[in-house]
Amino acid sequence: MQEAPLSPGLRLFGLLEILAREARPLTLAEAVAASGWHKPSVHRLLLQLESGGLLTREPDGRRYALAPRLLRLAEATLAGSAQHGVRHAVLRQLVADIGESCNLTMLSGVEVVYLNRIESAFPLQLNLRPGTRVPVHCSASGKLILAHMTQRQRAELLGSLPLARYTATTLTSNSALEDEFVRIRKVGYAVDAEEFVDGLVCAAVPVFGGDGRHVRCAVALQAPVARMTLAQAIEKVPRLHEAARALTRTLS
Repeated sequence: MQEAPLSPGLRLFGLLEILAREARPLTLAEAVAASGWHKPSVHRLLLQLESGGLLTREPDGRRYALAPRLLRLAEATLAGSAQHGVRHAVLRQLVADIGESCNLTMLSGVEVVYLNRIESAFPLQLNLRPGTRVPVHCSASGKLILAHMTQRQRAELLGSLPLARYTATTLTSNSALEDEFVRIRKVGYAVDAEEFVDGLVCAAVPVFGGDGRHVRCAVALQAPVARMTLAQAIEKVPRLHEAARALTRTLS
């Protein structure tokens, strides 16, 4: 039985899915190859998505990338889904067990965005509300997500970023970060050793998608070193993995 042709609206959506799946800006030729559609049709769809603020043109004028408007829509969809309450409950129990603030994050463009966060009961807190964005190269969640990218995806993302130094321990060279990514893949977690904020440590583990291979999000704990050392944070990694498995089931 022959499949019905896609409507114009579904073709637009399908093209957005292709760009999201490729996880990199695409040229017209690459979008044509990935979609299998005729070049004039793909060109027209790209221009429509660009004019609607869903795609943006890279500085070279040839490649199309996901625009902030589309990224905000994706974040709002994930944060407002029916599973949001379940994820919130998982984080709340995690904070109750660990005693420090915990969060669920994902990559959004070239930054890490907080999807959900539960603060500890202590008066000394770093209030990072859902929607807050932090640098990808010096946050535990960001480094974790980068470590699980392909080499090409990681190089394209980091190649466009100034690796700013926030503290004395921030990693600001590609070689140092690549060494860190090897370590992260080996041990299964990432840390922030006061790399973003002085006096704040963090440990993060991956939350995989339903296929069990691709990292969708990261779950992390944050604590001031006055209450928890980095070594003590690492001791909580097994509990973080438990929470990550529970969160994975909400993404299936």
